Amino acid sequence: MTVRIRLKNATIVTMNTTMEIVRGDVVIENDRIIAVGTLDTPVDREVDCGGAVIIPGFVQTHIHLCQTLMRNSADDMVLIDWLRHRIWPYEGALEPSELHASARLGLSELILGGTTTLLDMATVRHTESVIEAVADSGIRGFVGKCHMDHPVEVPPSLMENTQDSLREGIRLCEAWDGKFDGRIRYAFAPRFAVSCTEDLLRGVSEAAAELGAYVHTHASETEFENIWAHENYGCSNMEFLERVGIVGDRSVLAHGVHVDDADIAILKRTQTAIAHCPSSNLKLASGIANIPRFDAAGVKVSLGADGAPCNNNLDAFVEMRLAALIQKPIHGPQAMPAERVMRLATIDGANALGIAHEVGSIEVGKKADLVVVDIDDDPGTNPAGSMYSRLVYATHRANVRHVFASGHQVVNNRELTCWDVKEVISESKQAFGRVMERMQG
Repeated sequence: MTVRIRLKNATIVTMNTTMEIVRGDVVIENDRIIAVGTLDTPVDREVDCGGAVIIPGFVQTHIHLCQTLMRNSADDMVLIDWLRHRIWPYEGALEPSELHASARLGLSELILGGTTTLLDMATVRHTESVIEAVADSGIRGFVGKCHMDHPVEVPPSLMENTQDSLREGIRLCEAWDGKFDGRIRYAFAPRFAVSCTEDLLRGVSEAAAELGAYVHTHASETEFENIWAHENYGCSNMEFLERVGIVGDRSVLAHGVHVDDADIAILKRTQTAIAHCPSSNLKLASGIANIPRFDAAGVKVSLGADGAPCNNNLDAFVEMRLAALIQKPIHGPQAMPAERVMRLATIDGANALGIAHEVGSIEVGKKADLVVVDIDDDPGTNPAGSMYSRLVYATHRANVRHVFASGHQVVNNRELTCWDVKEVISESKQAFGRVMERMQG
């Protein structure tokens, strides 16, 4: 049955190729946008936006839903200590019910903040708990099991046999990729070079290529990875990832903080995307990714909040603000203008995932991934000025009123439609308690 919905009386920030901002309506037919502007199209339902702003749904290209329960419990450490002493013991203690609770809590925050597409790295086991939560939420997710098999670097609770790890990744991809009308996509997710053997990384590359799946890993987040790669393979971390086939036009590498000119040349030549995670890089003291340098070289860049324990929120508005601000003391006040950052969070994220023909901008024919944002009634976003400046520097998750994902309303008047948030919070507290008891035991 065909259903048409009109979102009327809005300012529409299209994020199309001309960065057009128009006044009027957006008309949805089932899961697609069929009109943008002031066309008088008959509809079945109207949503009066009351002069609010409509933006494309955010596309976050680096998330760890499995880690949400550890929010506020892993502060003030550098990355490798954070992993070894807090995150890996936590992930090793997770059972399916706790992983599902963690994913639902993270998804609740993400959706209420306007994220409609995400790229997620799960932990080594029980990946289907995360996939099922994403499917139930109504948004679009690229999800993959984490691979870890290095005999020296990986703790026993997460250690995998190389071939078993590959087989499970292939099984999950074959079982889930393209399900739920294409909302669920699979992305192979070796954690990072330090935690994976060369055989595993080569196997992931081959499997992903054969199955047409994406690859999602961490890369050059800290200088430790380069030192480790030089000691073990005689090259930089990025050069090693190219050697084993992990880079490519279907690869998204989180962070890219510690890269040199040769590394950037690899990223450009192979059309590999970088997921910029400013909050995480600051909190873990990893450094600041040089996004203007990537832009100048023509490297694809997108935006992600990373996991809740290294942020400690998943708000795309916070990531946009930081992405704009942290470059200016280094590169000057004109670095990373608000318009550029809005692209990072929307159409550039879609481009990194190969779905820019479907999402990332408000255009006729694209999926109806739309966020209605109230900025006129908030003293913190007024009185006027550049629309992009208001959205990037002054807006936050609490300003989001409605969210549509593939035409389905997932947030209605600031309330989730997929599940009860109070129930999710209660469930997450109980799950966190069980995991802490298991860790301590």
